[in-house]
Amino acid sequence: MKDKKFWQVAGLIFIVLCVYMLAGAPYFINERIVMFFAILVLGGTLIYNIRYAERGGEVYLRPIPGLKAVEEAVGRSTEMGRPILYVPGIQDMDQVETVAGVVVLGHVAKMTARYETSLNVPVARSIVMKAAREACRESYTVEGRPDIFNDDMVHYLTDDQFAYAAGVNGIMVREKPAACLYMGKFYAESLILAETGNSIGAIQIAGTASQAQIPFFVTACDYTLIGEEFFAASAYLSQKPGLIGGVRGQDMIKLAVIGTIIFSTLIMILYESTGIGFNVTNFLTIR
Repeated sequence: MKDKKFWQVAGLIFIVLCVYMLAGAPYFINERIVMFFAILVLGGTLIYNIRYAERGGEVYLRPIPGLKAVEEAVGRSTEMGRPILYVPGIQDMDQVETVAGVVVLGHVAKMTARYETSLNVPVARSIVMKAAREACRESYTVEGRPDIFNDDMVHYLTDDQFAYAAGVNGIMVREKPAACLYMGKFYAESLILAETGNSIGAIQIAGTASQAQIPFFVTACDYTLIGEEFFAASAYLSQKPGLIGGVRGQDMIKLAVIGTIIFSTLIMILYESTGIGFNVTNFLTIR
């Protein structure tokens, strides 16, 4: 309640909506009123929590072992004098998992620049190569080490799924990286990559939202970021208030949705068994 500016804007929007509704709500589809107010509430919740974190509010983030192990993996590679292999998946930048993988790559590149550790990023898409290369260049520049950045640390292999897996396996066997990080969208090649990394004794950290591939990563890797842990990785690694506030806001939205589902289920059970109440399905259904 201390964010006066937020509540002033929220109050102004509420007054405008009241006036609009009293005027007959022209051009408004009445069947979409629930969706309209849901968007307002959810959007407001997210904005409020971002502003809360940016103002210095305390936000608790539960520890995720896989993210804590990233710096450990970079340190291990530095001590052993061996490179880090980072695989950002096999899909293009139109996949949110690929975008998340490139974002995490930027944070890993900052660590490799800080410790002057060799980084190898083979990619399967040309656009991903460009995005990953720019992310690494920016990270090395921010760390004050643009002189040790090399365009060839991010390189294109092939678009073909299993040819790419074979190429990455060859890099693992030849260079024997001390750490292998798999962050992105994966399919059947996930176990091939993870088993090869395991055979060379590398510490392995994987992150994906591909439900069918998570069991393989959990089995073959040391640490696995499952689903939303992977998407929240950027906030954890950067510790930027805006991103951390976004994570907190999303968690509150999830709680609200879960609460709504439970409450609606109880209302429907009461309505169908006793006739008391109303059909909440008709109220919540978006037409």
